[in-house]
Amino acid sequence: MPLTKALIVNTDAIIPLPIPVMFNPPEYRIQKTNQFAEVGIPGLGSSLLQFVKGGSETLSMDLFFDTTDLGVDVRVFTELVVSLTSLNAKTHAPPSLIFIWGTLIFPCVLESVTQQFDYFNPIGMPLRAKLTVSLKGRDLLADLLSSIPLESADRTKGVVVKSGDTLQAIAAEEYDDPRQWRLIAEASGIDNPLTIQPGRALAVPPLLSP
Repeated sequence: MPLTKALIVNTDAIIPLPIPVMFNPPEYRIQKTNQFAEVGIPGLGSSLLQFVKGGSETLSMDLFFDTTDLGVDVRVFTELVVSLTSLNAKTHAPPSLIFIWGTLIFPCVLESVTQQFDYFNPIGMPLRAKLTVSLKGRDLLADLLSSIPLESADRTKGVVVKSGDTLQAIAAEEYDDPRQWRLIAEASGIDNPLTIQPGRALAVPPLLSP
């Protein structure tokens, strides 16, 4: 059975060609964190913990590259990964990625990469490298909102933009007040209300009592 190579796909690219790793990582680590606040109560020997928010999963691993047999600069290959930290000219953010290896499909962004070169040819050209990469999980807004009980009046709910929808129309449907469209825009990270596209997930926060 042929060896399945791990791949990194830049989903923001015009042509999202997969970037294969030279060698599969010997192991990988997935970390998930939650943030808690300590609430001190006078007279108690310890603080109470109050859940604040959950953090995204982080996938970390070491990737190895060796061009000794090829005789070319190993950075030709490592730069394909390192360049994924660069900003996208349109989104002004690093590109969205998917790391794929076997049954692991991990939507993410490249949070950090450390390059270590440990073998060189006689003129100092690096031939072997290790990249220590940290990939931050990229949860889609629609997936996050789907985990929130939508029937709860004091929680944010989610809606998906349909063809012909406007923020004003959605605000009128959700709040009975089209003037509240700015609340939806701010919660959904929208700067220009004219740019919303069908299929986009929007956050609809609760109206605060006056």
